[in-house]
Amino acid sequence: MKEAIQIIVKPLVTEKSTVLREESNQYAFRVIPSATKRQIAAAVEELFDVHVTDVRTMRMLGKKKRLGRNLGRKPSWKKAIVTLASGDTVDFFEGV
Repeated sequence: MKEAIQIIVKPLVTEKSTVLREESNQYAFRVIPSATKRQIAAAVEELFDVHVTDVRTMRMLGKKKRLGRNLGRKPSWKKAIVTLASGDTVDFFEGV
């Protein structure tokens, strides 16, 4: 099994994830594509010392990009929305 720091690539700080964080105690992370829901939950619990109640994952299709007349595509990636138990917060997001 991979280390917790290897499973979570980076936290996602967007307008939509900020609303989720404020209203329903959910946090968004970019994770490696091969990670399972159990691995993601264990990694978040280990890294941030919180209790995870639910994990939702989705695969995001890479965007098409053009450079001159050449057309390419950014790589696809995986996003995880993690719901924490009431009262738990991830200190990384505070003040953002």
